[in-house]
Amino acid sequence: MAHTVVGAFQDIKRAKEAVRQLEAKTFNDREVSLIGPEDKQGRGNDMTHQDSSADGAAWGAGVGGAAGLLAAVGAIAIPGIGPLIAAGPLAAALTGATAGGLTGAFIDLGIPSSSSKRYEDELKQGHSVVVVKASDDKLQDARNVLQAQGAHDIEVD
Repeated sequence: MAHTVVGAFQDIKRAKEAVRQLEAKTFNDREVSLIGPEDKQGRGNDMTHQDSSADGAAWGAGVGGAAGLLAAVGAIAIPGIGPLIAAGPLAAALTGATAGGLTGAFIDLGIPSSSSKRYEDELKQGHSVVVVKASDDKLQDARNVLQAQGAHDIEVD
């Protein structure tokens, strides 16, 4: 049975490290999503690259590490939240999203409606969210990684 494990992070660096650790535990790019705020220059909060056209790809490579687990990232503007960078299945679900689209994308990934709104609020506060699809045998690994990296508001469905 597939489960959805979600955690919110106050620090994008910790969220990215959680993704790296999930990769080390053999989670793949169809199982892990990350969404977080862009900084004022239109980049992930801790990026230092100058060329904004390369920022999304560079951020994705940084998230996924050498193997590039989440190498395909996209910049998305969500009404009421602002510019975000998304990677993994969540990025695909958000393509063309409009008002209310983020909650719908979370629901599409298996997050209940009431929780989806809570995670949308986390993004409005400038936090990042990691979503993991985990089979029964990988569920505890997913939860442990998110906890170890300081995720708050962890939910398993």
